Amino acid sequence: MTPVTVRPRSAADLGPCAELVRAVHNADGYPRNLPEDLRVFIASRGGLAAWVAERGGIIVGHVALHSRSSELVMQAAGAALGEPAARMGVVARLLVSPRVRRAGVGRLLMQTASDEAAARGLRPVLDVATDLTAAIRLYESCGWTRAAAVTVQFGDGTVLDEYVYVGPAPASGQPTVDRRSPGSVGQDELA
Repeated sequence: MTPVTVRPRSAADLGPCAELVRAVHNADGYPRNLPEDLRVFIASRGGLAAWVAERGGIIVGHVALHSRSSELVMQAAGAALGEPAARMGVVARLLVSPRVRRAGVGRLLMQTASDEAAARGLRPVLDVATDLTAAIRLYESCGWTRAAAVTVQFGDGTVLDEYVYVGPAPASGQPTVDRRSPGSVGQDELA
């Protein structure tokens, strides 16, 4: 079996990642509403860092670390952690190809994003639709704790029930220095 590698996402990865979004949507219904340009969903504003998982030169997974989620999610996570939003990193856009499920790709991507959050001195948090049970099982098996349930209303009127999860506390001795690069990862990649 060809090993899976995780590397930082590049602008050249946006097309294959858009195909991955469509495959995951068709299999799981995530994301709920597909934007016209799937690359915009992948390279969304607020991105701090992003990675892809490859197997045999083919992108089979994606994850990003964002600075924010919806206001309700950030408030719920902040209340659970006793931290302001500025001290949290949101694990987002986790996508794993249906062809490689249950091979550890999601776990590897979650760990990558969580490690980066800790390296930046941030607590990892995430939100997930309450009916995405496979994703919820993954998060809980990775040691994440359900902190709250919220109902989020999006600009288009869509209402979604979500759980808010907080990641495990960093191990003692894990770096908490700010390693932010000069720029952020996001829509600038679309240029």
